[in-house]
Amino acid sequence: MYDRVSIIVKAGDGGDGVVSFRREKYVPFGGPDGGDGGGGGDVLLRADSGVTNLKVFKNKGLYRAGRGNSGQGKKKHGKKGKVLILNVPVGTIALDMEETDDGTLIADCEKDGQEAVVARGGRGGQGNTHFVSSTNQAPRIAQKGEAGEVRSLVLEMRLIADVGIIGYPNAGKSTLLANASAARPKIADYPFTTLEPILGVVETGKDSFVIAEIPGLIEGAHLGKGLGHDFLRHIIRTRVLIHIVDGKSESTLEDMIRVNTELGLYDPALAEKPQIVVVNKIDLPRTQERLDDIKAAFRDAGTTVRFISAVTGEGIPTLMSETFKMLQKAGEQAVAGRKLPRVVFRPQPRVTGAGVRKEGDTFVVTEPELERIIAGTDMTGAEARRQLQRPLARYGVTRALEKAGIKPGDKVRCGEFEWEW
Repeated sequence: MYDRVSIIVKAGDGGDGVVSFRREKYVPFGGPDGGDGGGGGDVLLRADSGVTNLKVFKNKGLYRAGRGNSGQGKKKHGKKGKVLILNVPVGTIALDMEETDDGTLIADCEKDGQEAVVARGGRGGQGNTHFVSSTNQAPRIAQKGEAGEVRSLVLEMRLIADVGIIGYPNAGKSTLLANASAARPKIADYPFTTLEPILGVVETGKDSFVIAEIPGLIEGAHLGKGLGHDFLRHIIRTRVLIHIVDGKSESTLEDMIRVNTELGLYDPALAEKPQIVVVNKIDLPRTQERLDDIKAAFRDAGTTVRFISAVTGEGIPTLMSETFKMLQKAGEQAVAGRKLPRVVFRPQPRVTGAGVRKEGDTFVVTEPELERIIAGTDMTGAEARRQLQRPLARYGVTRALEKAGIKPGDKVRCGEFEWEW
């Protein structure tokens, strides 16, 4: 089942700004006219109802957006990099695996057509026109494009369904889904017949709702036993659960309790979802013989139970009507629980100025904007080094170095460039 994949996304780098001069009479040095580089393309996720699984992402691990073009003379700006759009099934979430072990939720594509940026392209570098001043009318410095974001993501598909059918293997979930809707799941008399969740639409009069069969859960499913983790995540978005119990089982009440225990251990919010408990296979003589005992056991436990036959259809119309009424009561309650937190916007902290630290006898400057200028300029020429003085003051580097106690003759390093103060 292709409902969880790991990929790496790389947004496009920004294009470089350029050093250029126009050649006109009476204009000093021809006049600077270097254009800015174009911004790098973003990487987007788009929910697409035509996509049913994540199989397309299995054979490729790295996805890149387009790089921005460099600027040109005559103040021509570079073209923005091409945006990369990854179409995913509706209900897919994206987890950034670099911040925490469990991943940080950065996107939740729960509606058809919804888009979310998962990696932002780098800014384009500024051309030399931005560094003109009254004392420097022919700047020979420009800025390098900013690198695009790189993220290691886990894409996880979680079905969008109103109702989930849960229960032990061979309890009759597939048969109920086939009887109540037009879905045609595989039905057989051995465990784990269904290897992936199946969706169906149930019509009750003029109304309808989406129902999903969640394949068989077993004891220890919350630890990944059986097909546990593969299916438990699909229950999270449902608002109501139909819990089917096999009427032939010697311990019908214990079966219900064990499944609910697995739900609670995986995510406490799942155990709190509204449930309709249903005993299936009442058409079988063995179940009929034990019917009074089953009723008594659930009554003593304080649990209301319904009885159906998924094969003959007995009790199913009434069950679907009750399910729809319960859905209406549940309303549009938000999905809760630790497994699907809300996407939280984390604004970047304001830049507080250049950072300076000392390594041996060298002052190391940390200032991203200045580093981009140095990376985008040939610093071997004396003129370029002289023109660097204004950006040093512009970005607060000079003040930070003086505050750190720098003296003439000391070494300074920013990025890959080192010079004498």
